[in-house]
Amino acid sequence: MDFDYAVMPAIIPVAGILVVWLSIRRIRSLPKKNFRRWRRVAERSALVIVALVAAVVAVSSPFNAIALHHFWAKNPSPGAFYAVNGRRMHMNCTGNGSPTIVLDSGLGDGALIWGAVQPELSQTTRVCSYDRAGLGGSEALPPPRDADRIAAELHELLHQANVSGPLVLMGHSIAGLYVRDYASRYPADIAGLVFVDASTPLQDDTFKKAMTAQPPPRWILYPAMRALFIAGVPRLLGLCSKPTSGIPGQAGMLEAEDFCRTHFGAVAAEADSFERSGLETAHTGPYGSMPILIISEDGTTMRLPISAQQTAEMAKIWDQMQENLKKLSTCSRRIIAKGSDHYIQRSRADLIDKEVPLFIEQIRGTAPQPANCGSTVTE
Repeated sequence: MDFDYAVMPAIIPVAGILVVWLSIRRIRSLPKKNFRRWRRVAERSALVIVALVAAVVAVSSPFNAIALHHFWAKNPSPGAFYAVNGRRMHMNCTGNGSPTIVLDSGLGDGALIWGAVQPELSQTTRVCSYDRAGLGGSEALPPPRDADRIAAELHELLHQANVSGPLVLMGHSIAGLYVRDYASRYPADIAGLVFVDASTPLQDDTFKKAMTAQPPPRWILYPAMRALFIAGVPRLLGLCSKPTSGIPGQAGMLEAEDFCRTHFGAVAAEADSFERSGLETAHTGPYGSMPILIISEDGTTMRLPISAQQTAEMAKIWDQMQENLKKLSTCSRRIIAKGSDHYIQRSRADLIDKEVPLFIEQIRGTAPQPANCGSTVTE
């Protein structure tokens, strides 16, 4: 964060002032040029736009950096920091009881994305959310950022935080791969798994075969997005000051501000290692009769920047992938969260707050065991 929000906000205003000065100088020289009138008008208009954009960015970038530093100085993330491989990693544990639920977030998300469900789940048992390296409050670690390495880092983080088994790992999206890797590497620690619209190994290969139009390459997309965040564009659009939808209270404000920090280095590293993570987890499981709960989004509400026909095809593929997760255990259940999007922990927090505590009680043996293992229902 220091480079993006300390070094760059100092360089950008200087560059912006230089661009404005050069643009004004050029505009003033245009009447002396032997150009056609249309060219002088067009060039003057373009230079005015360039100067205005440069001036806005020259102000917005340092303002955004100051706002971020001020906010996080006044509102530190809840939890504590621990040393893992020589870098700080952040974890927030609340509640009491066993087994401990460990919340692992999707690509680019930190612990704060669970702000709508962690308080409720903490009334049943101990719950720990954490930031993977380079996300939220955790310092970055070098690539590759694959499932094997991330699972090993989580294991060390839990050790440093004195969080011992039994554990219920709850992974959203890409973290579905990471919790599978952890369960295979450290099976004695695991009492159950919860998949929240989780990714599956080698899913990109299937999606690529089904898509006629491919998204922009990551080597273009991520640097472009990073530049927009450093320039403070999300704050200009009001995305930082408005609490994240579906996450109430202070947690929603913290998540909004966390969204406005660039995490694209960590995002790119994990995305670049996605195929490697898939190969590492493709043969994980089955896990015998380990309790597994699968909570999937409602595919009828899927929104993608592609045609309606392709979106429907992608939703069908995703649904089958979620259905296949039931093969990981003879004691697995799948629930389709009606009306939800990919972020079920925000759009259907009520369902997670209802089903996961019951899942914990069943593991404890204080609630009747599910009679519908292998089922898929919609709630």
